[in-house]
Order: sequence, then C-alpha cells, then structure tokens
Amino acid sequence: MNESNSTNTNFYALLIGIDRYEANPYYEDLQGCARDIDLVANYVNKGLKVPKKHIWKLTSPYKKTIRLPASRFREAKPTYENIIKAFAEITNQAQSGEQVYIHYAGHGGRAVTIYPELEGSQRKDEGIVPMDLGSSDGRYLRDVEIATLLKRLTNKGCLVTVIFDSCHSGGATRGDCAIRGNKNNLVDSTPRSQDSLVASRDELLNNWRNLTQNNPESSAGWLPNANDYIFLAACRPTEFAYEYAVNGGERHGALTYWMIDTLTSSTSVLTYKSLYNRIKGMIQSKFPQQLPMLLGDGDRLVFGDQREYKPYTVVVIDAAEDGTTITLDAGLAAGLTRGTRFGIYPVEVSDFSDKTQQIAIAELADEIEADKATALVLDVAAGGIEVKGKIEPGASAVMVAAPVDLIRKVRLFAEKQAGDKEQDLPAELVEQQNAALEKLRQALAGNGWVVEVGDGEEGHFQVAVARDGSYEICIGMPIKNLRPALSIADPAAPQKVVERLVHLAKYQSVQALDNPASDLTDYLEFGLCDRNKKPFSDPQNVALKPKEISYLKIKNNYEQTLNVAVLDLEPTWEISQVPIQGEFASFVPLDPGQEAYTKLRFQLPENYQQTTETLKIFATKGLANFQWLILPSLDQKPESRGNLNQELQEKAEATRTRGQSIKINPLNELLSAIGSDMNNPPEKTRAMVYEAEPETEWVTQEIQITVVK
Repeated sequence: MNESNSTNTNFYALLIGIDRYEANPYYEDLQGCARDIDLVANYVNKGLKVPKKHIWKLTSPYKKTIRLPASRFREAKPTYENIIKAFAEITNQAQSGEQVYIHYAGHGGRAVTIYPELEGSQRKDEGIVPMDLGSSDGRYLRDVEIATLLKRLTNKGCLVTVIFDSCHSGGATRGDCAIRGNKNNLVDSTPRSQDSLVASRDELLNNWRNLTQNNPESSAGWLPNANDYIFLAACRPTEFAYEYAVNGGERHGALTYWMIDTLTSSTSVLTYKSLYNRIKGMIQSKFPQQLPMLLGDGDRLVFGDQREYKPYTVVVIDAAEDGTTITLDAGLAAGLTRGTRFGIYPVEVSDFSDKTQQIAIAELADEIEADKATALVLDVAAGGIEVKGKIEPGASAVMVAAPVDLIRKVRLFAEKQAGDKEQDLPAELVEQQNAALEKLRQALAGNGWVVEVGDGEEGHFQVAVARDGSYEICIGMPIKNLRPALSIADPAAPQKVVERLVHLAKYQSVQALDNPASDLTDYLEFGLCDRNKKPFSDPQNVALKPKEISYLKIKNNYEQTLNVAVLDLEPTWEISQVPIQGEFASFVPLDPGQEAYTKLRFQLPENYQQTTETLKIFATKGLANFQWLILPSLDQKPESRGNLNQELQEKAEATRTRGQSIKINPLNELLSAIGSDMNNPPEKTRAMVYEAEPETEWVTQEIQITVVK
C-alpha cells in the first residue's frame, strides 16, 4: 500500500512485541509476540489506513519468525528506555480527540515493590517485562509508571485504547502452547533501580493515589479502573495468557489473534463490548483458564470508527487459468492460516454487504508465505455457492467465518520426569507412563471424534499421568473440574477418558460456534438484568450470589421474525437449554420489536466456591433445532434425542401449509453433526456453515456470569 493511500492521520499506534529476552532467571523466550505485532501493524496500516510514520513498532522476534520488511515503520528494540521514549514521542504529537492505540504482547511480571509508600511492603508491583530486564540495570515498566504514561495522554484529551496480551501468573504448560508470564510463578525479588525514566518519584506516587483514591482495587488486578481509556487485558489476575499454533500453523497470542480475526471478519461497526464478547467466546472455547477482562466504556466504537463500515479486504493478484486456485496479496503477517475462507467479489463491486454478489468461496491451502497465499476455489458442495464466472486479478476477497473443528486432536505425553514440581511425577509413576498411555491409545482406536496427533501436528488436548496416579487432561494446564479422578490402575479408565475427550470436544465445538459476518449482529439485544429488570452497571463483569434473581432480556430489532434459542454452558461441562419465558422448544419465534424476559437463579455446583456460567443465544431466519447441542454432565449418558430432524421437517412443512415457506437453515446440518452420538463421528475434519442466501442468515451472542458464594 502506498503511503498516499493511507489517510487516517488522526491515529497513533505503539505496538510492542517481545519474544526474545536477555538472559534472566524468570522469563523464557516466547514465539508468537513479534508475529502478533506484525499482524496488528498490518491491520492498523491497511485496514485503518494509518500511515506507517504514525506506527511505532518495538519488537524482539523469535529467531524463526517469518516477517515482512520493516519499510518505513518507526522500528526500535523494546528496551525499557525505548518504550518510554516511544510513549513520549506519541504524547508530544497526538492532539485532543485523536486516537492512541497501545498494544503489548509479551511477558507480564510481578516484582517486590519499590513503592512501599503506597500500600506497604506487601504490595507487589506489576507491569510489563522489557527485553533488557536481564541486563545489569534491567527494569520492569511498572504499573505506577504506566498509569502516569496513560494519564499524560488522557489529560490531553486523546482517546486511548490499551491492549495487553500478557499475564502475571505463570507456570509450566502441558501441551502445545506457552504462557506469557513468569515461568515459575514467582515474585521477582531481584534488587533493581528505583529511578524511573517516566517521571519523578513524587509525580508517580501522586498520580497513582489520585487515580486509585475512589477505587483502590482495580478489577483488572493492576491498572486503575478508569473510564478515561479502554483497557482490554488477556486474562484475570490469577489466570494465564496463552499463545498457541492457531489451526496448527504459526504461533499467536490467543487474545491478539482473535481480536484481529474479529476486526477483519466483522461486517458491521463494532463497539468494544461486542469485540470483547466475541474474543472472550473464542478464547474460552480453546483455553478455559483464560478469561479476558474489559475495563472502560464498552459502548465506545472500536478505535472511534464512525465511518460507513467496509470490511477488511485482500486482493486477488493471480488466478489459475483453469479457475481452481487464486493467489491473495496477504499471508502469514496478516494472520492468515490454512482453512481460512474468503468470499470473492468481482473487481467492479464495492458493496460487500450484498452476499449475493459473491462469485466464489475460496479456502487457503498450505502455500502461505509472509505476504501472499494460495487459495483453492471451492465447488458448491464444499463452499455453499456455485462459482459464477471467471475470477480476475483485482477481485476483492472478504474473510468469512472460520470452519468449526469437528475432530479434535490429542497428544499422549509420556515424558514426565521424576521430581517434586507440579508437572513432575513421583519416581514410582515414571515407569508406568508408557503402559498407561498405551491403554489409552488402544481405547482411542476407531474413535472418529478425537484422534492422536500426527508428526508435526499440534494437539487440542494433552493427556498424561498426574502426580496422584490418575489420567490428567490438559488444555495448556490440567483441567481442574473433571471429577471424579480416573486412576491409571482402573481397567475401565481409558475408555472413560476417551468418552470425556469426546464430551469436551463437543462442548468446545458449541463454544466455538460463531458467525461474526452476520447481517443480524446489530439487530439482536441480549443481556442480563437485575431483579428490577435494569441492566447491570458493569455488564462485562456481572457477579451474582447463588439463587440471586436476575432476568435474561432478549429483543428482536429486526424487520422479520427471528427464531431464537438460549443454551447454558455450565461449569460441570453440561449444556442445558434455558426455557425462554418457560418454553422448552427447539426454538422460540420473536416477532419484530418483541422482547422477552426470562427469570433466572444460578446455582453453585457441589463443592464449588465460584464458577463461570455462559449463556449463548442463537437466532436464525430459517429453522434449526438447537436441542442437538444439549449435553449431560460429564460422565453421564445422554438421553435419547428422538428424531429432532423429523420434528424440524414437520415445522417447515407447517409453515408451507400457512403460506410462509420458512426453510431449514443449513446451520442445522452442523448442529446435528455436533450432536450425533459417539458411534456416529463426523465424516470430515472441519465444517463450514456458510450460504450466501439472505434467508439463511444466523447470529450468536453470549454472556458470561460469575457466581460467587
């Protein structure tokens, strides 16, 4: 892109990504952070039209990272000094009303305080970890300093967005991912300089006290909970921020990847609340131990974008003569991975909201380079629409919803060492690993829902032997609420582990169901209200007591009737249906303008002190039976479903009798695939629910609620 085509000069971005750290005892190198920043910089420059001279990139890449040339970005190493210098340069240039976006991907850390005046010597300073922390004069950029840096921007009237893809908890991961935090989950007690390059000690302390005087305990755990800026954190204070190989490809931070995926695939203007809700759902479907946090005014438009919305597009730069493949002008640096799908529009079309203008659906193959990628043009059976004519260079490609993983992969890990650490084993169990996992391997044979990883592949799950002699199932870390434990000495345990893996695979598939490109996104109201049917003051962080009364509000603001259903994804790995106004049905029709309130009382499962419940709503124009997605509690046999598809056919026939002729939505095919029993595995690894016809539109949203005793 030529700089002359970048017109958003009222926007400044500071992008920091650190994979490689100078040697130190607390933080190991990462692999996806610099790649995250390339991904974000590509979106800011090409998607938001921000000139490169307004983008500061401070990166320390992993040695194998594939990257684009640094052409004209303001590049520097992410040292303590350089990070503060970049903040100062942006603060000097940005004016009132202009956007400032700060994105950090790397390790977060905790250290013994150098500010005991604030809360005493027991206070822990939290912050980000510059690449030169391991040097003789290495320093953290601490929370007290960051608060002052942000205050200088907000005092000028800048509209500030802060996104930190890092965490302060840490530990050893189990599986094909890494945690962006202290490797031993320790507080750094190394004596370090108390001098700051940000401001004098008095200024730092006074600013912190002023910012926290009305709310000394920030709900994000370490930055003041101010309404002066937007702060999106990768996780809560005691949780983990993961990076992993997305779709088995390059590593990215979960928060960063799904943020950019949402921004590039959405077809409508996003608020921070709607952005957060989608990110949260996608991360939770992969990593239950990571729940992102949003602070600030969630109703603000993302990056203040009030323009007529145009989705992020890439361009077809070459097309095979036989029409089977095309080449796109974006690749790994834009976050593209194998399996990503695009709707292709003719060169002359600029209104990408009209899906009937699409001439083909294409799916990325394995040939993905840093700045270009090859895609296969799909036939109607695979893509959902017929190819309409020849695809010419210059055609636009708009990302559509990613396929849902139907078959999950598991790694059987038999390489634990003897030791006293949490990830180690007692000596007597070390020699039993291979035999225990071989029994599990035999139990997996013939199962089509969960399969063992192949060479060079990364797994959704990892199974190993735990310290207590039971099988542990991990997604980054062991899943805690799988009860009861299954002993490796129990002959029936391997089959039960396989059944749990299938159950978890189905649960995650439901979590991952999403359609960010839906035209219905802006027309469905879905929220939780208090006992007086008033919205909660902080709808992103609702906490309820057991049996506390709340109301679920649903309103259809669309011009046609929508068929809706709500599911409760429970902490016991059960998925149940929420009866909308007391009605248990495959769906409930809501007429235009109609709203429905449903009274709820959440319970805590036995032996739980706190849980997170997820309510997920589906709305379709056509017919679909969401009872396919109901799951019993873990280890419980599912009840007979009856003939759900026949019931749906009867409802479709009834609409034809009344002259309405409402069709069965193609989404129902995926619902029934997810809901089919263990002995009827899916025929293909991934499923795409996509149709260009307007009457097949569907949308989903979700709410998360914390229940605390």
